[in-house]
Amino acid sequence: MEFKELIKIRQSDRVYHNKAVEKEKLEMVLEAGRLSPSANNAQSWTFVAVDDAAQRNRIADCAYRMGGAFVQQAPVVIALVAEKPLFMARFGAALRKIDFTSLDMGIAAAHICLQAADIGLGTCMLESFDEKKVKSILKIPENRRIALLITLGYSADTQREKRRKAFNQVVKWNKYE
Repeated sequence: MEFKELIKIRQSDRVYHNKAVEKEKLEMVLEAGRLSPSANNAQSWTFVAVDDAAQRNRIADCAYRMGGAFVQQAPVVIALVAEKPLFMARFGAALRKIDFTSLDMGIAAAHICLQAADIGLGTCMLESFDEKKVKSILKIPENRRIALLITLGYSADTQREKRRKAFNQVVKWNKYE
């Protein structure tokens, strides 16, 4: 698929078919996240893929939006866990006053979602969930944080037209004004 088409079809899917995601496809999606770039090549992430229905249902109960119903429908939930960054990444972040780990997690999430769309899977990123409960369910250490949850599966959602600001509203040439 052409990249331009891929970014047009990728959307947040909240309805999934009752069909398991093949292990090969799940591994392709996780590999896309693993290969994503990061500040100072810190790779400050761990991906926890949850394909067990009981485990996934417990996580769905922790979602704030829509009561977690679509989380329960999705055959897979991926938790993006932020790891402690390397010294150089921490130093650069302190110097620039930027949280590079959060930026890196966003890039990894985008790679995961775009790879999924490319192979016919739907995704939705969730930021609204009870992190403490999800960490307990997934046995994630207390000193780590979950940046995002991503649902993954065969979408049964309707393809929607993207509503975005006009190009000239978000692109400036040579200066901000």
